[in-house]
Amino acid sequence: MSQFHGLAAVFPVADVGATARWYRDLLGLRLNTFPDAEPFEWASMIDGRTEIMLQRVPDYEKPDLDARRPGGVWSAYLFVTGVDALYAAIKDKVKVRRAPCNQPYGMREFEIADLNNYVLVFGEDLTGPTRA
Repeated sequence: MSQFHGLAAVFPVADVGATARWYRDLLGLRLNTFPDAEPFEWASMIDGRTEIMLQRVPDYEKPDLDARRPGGVWSAYLFVTGVDALYAAIKDKVKVRRAPCNQPYGMREFEIADLNNYVLVFGEDLTGPTRA
């Protein structure tokens, strides 16, 4: 039987290079791009088993879906340890949508928006070790 080993969020963006550098510089993710020179058609930003991929779609603008759901619409949920330390390190460099807070489902989370308005939620499990 097959076993899953990971998942990557894939975001369409107009400028892969600018977006990839934003993720690399803000979160320290390892960056892979294709082709070797800009304009990039694709990029992958990786840290361990967490991966965000970008695909170039010329003139793409992400639609704003927040009004269609109470609490807004998330694009990716990243499981982390040290959520408060991460928040402190990046809060002045990003658009914060929600500061760290504990949730009734056992997670401490905060939300930011990237430069394309994708909503990233960073969550730390308060009930025990993070997912393997």
